[in-house]
Amino acid sequence: MQDDEDAGRLPQDGDIVPRKLDERVRRSRETVLRTTCEILAVRGVGGVSVDEVSKLSGVAKTTIYRQWRTGSDLVLEACALISTSQTTPDTGTLSGDANALLMELARMLREEKWPSVLPSLVDAAERDADLARITGGIQIGHTAPYLAVLKRAQARGDLPADTDLPTVVAQLVGPVFYRRWFSREPIDARFVKRVVAAALSGAIVRPVRPVPR
Repeated sequence: MQDDEDAGRLPQDGDIVPRKLDERVRRSRETVLRTTCEILAVRGVGGVSVDEVSKLSGVAKTTIYRQWRTGSDLVLEACALISTSQTTPDTGTLSGDANALLMELARMLREEKWPSVLPSLVDAAERDADLARITGGIQIGHTAPYLAVLKRAQARGDLPADTDLPTVVAQLVGPVFYRRWFSREPIDARFVKRVVAAALSGAIVRPVRPVPR
């Protein structure tokens, strides 16, 4: 993340925004955050600067610095807006739910902007505790629907009660992420079906233990 050098960047503590300016402030904040997110999608976390945000958004640097003390603060807030949430399906079967989730994830990875931002965010989080907290929150929100359908399957008796659910989630989403960011092969329905079958067979089928002699 880059911070610009600007003598007027720090607002005065206790500044009060007049009521008549509230709407103007809200609009400028939305414009700045939207522009920052657009830059993040193209250049990643390290490519954002207040200079560039000001130039592309049309909002003055002094105005930006009245609302964010540093460029890093602006990037943090923009990153916190990254959404990877999915709805929780209820097809009646675990395999149907898992297929629905992964097909929706595949669509998001193709069409939405956050997949372009996430790798640079994860990289920057290795050196920034605040960004690490944001990526942690994204991860929790992302895995929630997967855990929900797995817990529902346990309640139905479709999964053993002692199943390691986080591991099953990793087995479901890991291959999809691998294709998106590493092999860049198609994430199609056939591939998703194979991933679901492999992940769930490992969770449901238990190894046969030898009978003691």
